[in-house]
Amino acid sequence: MNRSHMSAITRRWLMKTFGLITLLMALIVVSLSVVLHMFYYNAVRSTLSSGYNNIVSGYLGDDTETDESFNLLARAYIESYSARDTVNVWVIDRHGNVVATSDGFRAPDGIDMEDYIDALGSGEQTSEDVRTSTWIGRTDVGEKIMAMTFLLGNAPSSQSPALRFSTSLEKVDAQFWSDVLLLISISAAAILLALVPSTLYIDKIVRAVRKTTAAANRIAKGDYSMRLDYTENDEIGELCTAVHNMADEISTTDKLKNEFISTVSHELRTPLTAIRGWGETLRQVDGEDPTLMQRGVDVILSETKRLGGMVEDLLDFSRIQSGRLSLRVTQFDGVRVLDDAILTFRARAEREGKQLLYTAGTVQAPMSGDADRIMQVFVNVIDNALKYTDAGGTIRIVTEADTSVFRVLVSDTGRGISAEDLPHVKEKFYKADTTVRGSGIGLAVTDEIVRLHSGSLDIESKRGEGTTVKITLPLSRDEERSPENGQE
Repeated sequence: MNRSHMSAITRRWLMKTFGLITLLMALIVVSLSVVLHMFYYNAVRSTLSSGYNNIVSGYLGDDTETDESFNLLARAYIESYSARDTVNVWVIDRHGNVVATSDGFRAPDGIDMEDYIDALGSGEQTSEDVRTSTWIGRTDVGEKIMAMTFLLGNAPSSQSPALRFSTSLEKVDAQFWSDVLLLISISAAAILLALVPSTLYIDKIVRAVRKTTAAANRIAKGDYSMRLDYTENDEIGELCTAVHNMADEISTTDKLKNEFISTVSHELRTPLTAIRGWGETLRQVDGEDPTLMQRGVDVILSETKRLGGMVEDLLDFSRIQSGRLSLRVTQFDGVRVLDDAILTFRARAEREGKQLLYTAGTVQAPMSGDADRIMQVFVNVIDNALKYTDAGGTIRIVTEADTSVFRVLVSDTGRGISAEDLPHVKEKFYKADTTVRGSGIGLAVTDEIVRLHSGSLDIESKRGEGTTVKITLPLSRDEERSPENGQE
């Protein structure tokens, strides 16, 4: 099927490119043939006309009064005519009779001389005011000739004598068609010279495209190590490079996807195992140990909340991938949302032996957006800071605001991120540290939420020294905070 497709490409290229070249060469050949035909026939016509010019200065004139004297002058002229080998001359008297011929044969009676009849009628006036007519046709024996008749006398009429010059066109036509055949041969050779190397080059391109198609099919089946050996620095080379890059990207994404599935499976299994274990334990104690019952319920609720958060992250990621992540826009104070987010982590920070430093100042951040999604952004960033900071470390949160933006800087003294991993941490499925729990999509979701709010999320980090995440969000304009928009 692929070969048939490529053959169709070659055929279309040949039909369009060489069809145009062939048409152009055909027009050139036809034009030159017309010019050659005119040249040869004009040369014959000039040769025939030269015979009459000799007459004007020679034997026959306007003073011939008797048929006998005219006949004598006609025979004398015929004897002196120098082109008798190629041109046949007839002298016609005023009665329409052929009285002398250059070939020595008597002209047949009743011969149909269209050029003579036309000259007697309308004819064509030459520069010497002589009426003439030309005829091209075939004789009774099938020979193609050109004939020219010149009427003699100052006042041509039906009683005027005439000279008729004729010559065979067989050799002229043979030479003409020989030249046309030569032109056709030259044109065909030119087309062939253009066709052969071009076809070879197109065939090379077709083979390269076929190999690229085969490579793409192998990549589609999972062979991401497939490489093409095309080395030319052209568009096909760029296509091969693009295919290699695509294979590398798909391989990396596939690897990240598999790691993501493995991580999510593990992350889901852990709370499910805890819930199942405590459920079986609580069923066995049957209310005999209230302290154990309370502890089990707390664990179940905590792990259920953890599962819910993971499911929400997965749903948000799915919405982002399909372009269905929407915002419920309201007016809110960003500082108040941040306060609530930090409050949820204070107990955890104390429990894990980490310092969570945040001083709520007098900064105000009136914003227009989805307060729940902004809360999700703050929660994800602070949660990451706690996860990657060991006991005894510090997480510091600083807020800044001016007339147009609200900035939140979350800094930690944790493990940090290597220079190789830093450009990729906001990509889907990517985890810089696989030893820490998490699905690898939380930061990708966070970055998308910030982007939907026309903000930015920037990360600075150094391995072993810690990480700083800067969240920049636009503040509401004054008209958005007016009473008409529900603001006090």
